[in-house]
Amino acid sequence: MILTDTHTHIYYEQDAEKQEPLIQRCFENDVNRLFLPNVDVASIAMIDNLVEKYPENCFAMAGLHPCDVKEGYQHQLDIIYKSIADRKIYAIGEIGIDLYWDKTTLAIQQDAFRKQINWAKALNLPIVIHCREAFDEVFEILESEKDDKLRGIFHCFTGSEAQAKQAIALNFYLGIGGVVTYKKAGLDAVLSQIPLFNLVLETDSPYLAPVPFRGKPNESSYLIYVAEKLADIYDVSVEEVAKVTTENSKKVFGV
Repeated sequence: MILTDTHTHIYYEQDAEKQEPLIQRCFENDVNRLFLPNVDVASIAMIDNLVEKYPENCFAMAGLHPCDVKEGYQHQLDIIYKSIADRKIYAIGEIGIDLYWDKTTLAIQQDAFRKQINWAKALNLPIVIHCREAFDEVFEILESEKDDKLRGIFHCFTGSEAQAKQAIALNFYLGIGGVVTYKKAGLDAVLSQIPLFNLVLETDSPYLAPVPFRGKPNESSYLIYVAEKLADIYDVSVEEVAKVTTENSKKVFGV
């Protein structure tokens, strides 16, 4: 069985004595593929270092997180874009719009989002979308950018059935993480109307730990709890969830 964590910030742990056990616990739980979203210029080196240590298991993305789109963001974008030429990148991400923390930066978030979508199209790469309290704003841009090159993952999807179907129609998979294990989230009810073949798994570690670790730091090895919840929702084996969602990740990332 091979589980794929399509979205983990496991590289945030920079202490080698702690980082190695984090990775080993992944392998013990059959989490053998880890996709690493870029958030800012500083995280490029962190990602590259982990990829260098585990080249068969860790795969890099490049992008500027919407919460890091602030004054001077164009310079950050330039640095991130120039880094791509010297690195193997499997997606542009995580990118998008976040109106939870700061609504005043919407215009520059929109600009950064469009620019990075265009990177992805030019490089024939998927995008990995961060969308928080901004479904309408994200969909507005995606609908305007829609073509046969636009594709990717809606990271940490927690929307409605209608939003799920709109994302799928735009050629996106839904990234499902720990939130699906939260009783009051309602995501299990949404997913009961969405086929498993539209989903990929993720942890977003160190955030959003699944039950029974809710409220504690998350880690990629906990992906098994997300897979078990989906096995329950879809009435299939955990092995089938792993097989389908890992195949989906290979379709998205090409590896």
